[in-house]
Formats: sequence, structure tokens, C-alpha cells
Amino acid sequence: MMSSLAPARFDPADPRSDVKVESGFLSLYTSEDGAGRFTCGSCRNQLLSEVTRLIKQYQHEELSITLAGHSMGSSLALLLGYDLAELGLNRDGRGNHVPITVYSFAGPRVGNTGFKNRCDELGVKVLRVVNVNDPITKLPGIFFNEKSRVLGGRLELPWSCACYTHIGVELALDFFKARDPACVHDLEAYLGFLKCLKVTKEANN
Repeated sequence: MMSSLAPARFDPADPRSDVKVESGFLSLYTSEDGAGRFTCGSCRNQLLSEVTRLIKQYQHEELSITLAGHSMGSSLALLLGYDLAELGLNRDGRGNHVPITVYSFAGPRVGNTGFKNRCDELGVKVLRVVNVNDPITKLPGIFFNEKSRVLGGRLELPWSCACYTHIGVELALDFFKARDPACVHDLEAYLGFLKCLKVTKEANN
């Protein structure tokens, strides 16, 4: 029942204690394992380094940053998108804003309302592709989430800052119409179902 949210604090100059993310995802993204023989630094440092290298390499071209992930990978993609925008690294050689889009497949909730609001402020766009029967997309925050923040559609509840909240636009699928309902969280099933929707739409046209 307890929240495992922790302040992201990606920008040392502006820690923003109201912006909180799931502590497990945050640890996976930022922790460095110095004991490993082939350690290359944290996931965060590696990703930021590579993306900034690519932005610099193609700085005089029209750029956009597209990130994608499945399940926990979608959580890391969202954290990276937010991190780039918060640090202001999504700028080309002329100082122009580079748009960031995250495609989340079967992704869980990542942060609180403060995290959602900040992503919206920074212009991080998110498309969440979810199977309505996939339990992972309902985690964390089964009981305390975006639906339990407001009472009667108007009154903000005291614990709203501790509620997990989904971000972006949701594209809902229903795998019970598929042949194998056991594949509710499988990425191949997600992609296959999207292809079926495209073929059906083209056939109807």
C-alpha cells in the first residue's frame, strides 16, 4: 500500500522535489555497478552520452528524438526522455528545440502527478500502447493512481502527490480478441495486433 516514489532530481541546478518517480526504475536508470568486469557506467550516463553525441553529429539537420520501450524498457525510455528535456539537451546546433516522443508498449506507471505535469511542461510527448487486459499497465499504483487523486471531479485529495499517474495518450487494445489470451504482455502480440488493425482499416477503406 505504501508509495515507493522518490524525487528524480536529474537537474542539480533545479532539483524539483515535487517531481517523483518509482524508486526501482530510478535506481535501475541511475545506479552504477562498479563490481562488474565490463562496467561502462550507469544506464543514464551511457544513454545521455550517446544521444548527445548523435545530436551533435547531426546538429545541422532537422532532428527529432524518438524513444521506444516495452514493459520496464518503456519506463527507462520515459525517464530518458524527461531527463534530456529537463537538462535542456534536446537542442540542435542552432539552439532550436528538438521534439521528444516516447512510444511505450505495455508500460507501467512511472511517476507522480508532478512528474506528469513537468513532462507536459517540457513538451515530452508519450503514446502508450496498452492491452486493456495487461496487468503490468495497471502497476504500480493499483489503489492510488490518477483516478483516486480528485474527489467528485473537483477536490484535490491530500495524498494526490503520492499517487502514480500515467502520462500521455493511450491507445487501448483488447487481446481477448486474439487467438491466445495468455500473451497479454508479449511485445510480439502487441505488434501483431497493431498490424491486424492496420490491415482491417485498409480493407474497410
